[in-house]
Amino acid sequence: MGTIFYGGGGTMVHIEDRALAHLKVVISTKLRRGESFTLSWQHPEDQPRGRSTLWLHPAIPLRFVFDDAEPTVLSREWIERLADSANSSGGIMLVSEDIAPTEDASKR
Repeated sequence: MGTIFYGGGGTMVHIEDRALAHLKVVISTKLRRGESFTLSWQHPEDQPRGRSTLWLHPAIPLRFVFDDAEPTVLSREWIERLADSANSSGGIMLVSEDIAPTEDASKR
């Protein structure tokens, strides 16, 4: 289980290492371009029911920490789905790797 530390207070968000590796690519690309956006996810089953959203901005400190010392092999398709959502008005919605893209998204 990896962790995103966000903001001066070091807000911690725990995300599975593989998902975090894919998010890191998309988030880093957006922030490198100076773009702000949201990141949303549903709470895991071991947490209280609900969902959360973070506003990500290039000026706010951000750190990714992975439990696994070895980098994961990335899925181009999953990165593209996350990047497509990052470019939408709703921001990045963290979805599972095995969720198939919608028909409209696959035609882009």
